[in-house]
Amino acid sequence: MNRLIQYASLRPTPWKNGGGTTTELAVSPPGASMDDFDWRVSLASIAADGPFSRFPGVDRSLALVAGDGVLLDFGDERIVLSPSEPLVEFAGEDVVHATLSGPAGQPTLDFNVMTRRGRWRHRIEPFIVRGTVALPRRSGTTLVFLADGEALSVCSARERLALVRYDLLVLDGEQAWTLEAAQATVFVVDLINN
Repeated sequence: MNRLIQYASLRPTPWKNGGGTTTELAVSPPGASMDDFDWRVSLASIAADGPFSRFPGVDRSLALVAGDGVLLDFGDERIVLSPSEPLVEFAGEDVVHATLSGPAGQPTLDFNVMTRRGRWRHRIEPFIVRGTVALPRRSGTTLVFLADGEALSVCSARERLALVRYDLLVLDGEQAWTLEAAQATVFVVDLINN
């Protein structure tokens, strides 16, 4: 069953370390905690430098939505999440320290996808939509997140769904869909059940 999750109806949760907030967009199974989810999608604000929470056995993807960026220090490797390189993938058990890279430590807003290794895996791909384009689907469950742009229509032969910025659409089944917008940046996430 397809579900439209409206960002405006959700409430952020502060991080334990005070370094930001997280707004859970969707989780499976419904109501799962941080310890027992199969997959989880959220929108997080990084407001201060500090360590990331660790999630052993989880694969993560982080995509920059707004802000100048953040330096992610993995100890043996440093990656800058920025408008020119907006996506990073890493293991949830990695020790990661985040340092805001914008002027005066400007906060970032980041789209976060996590899947429980061995149960699920995911693939995230950014798309620029101008006009009408076919939605590429590579799995039975596809997520469509409107990262930038005022509005996006997601259409099938039987249904038309309207998203505004930061809304998430969860599509189940094999139906063909198109994306329509004057100008939008969309993250498409394919969730694969192992």
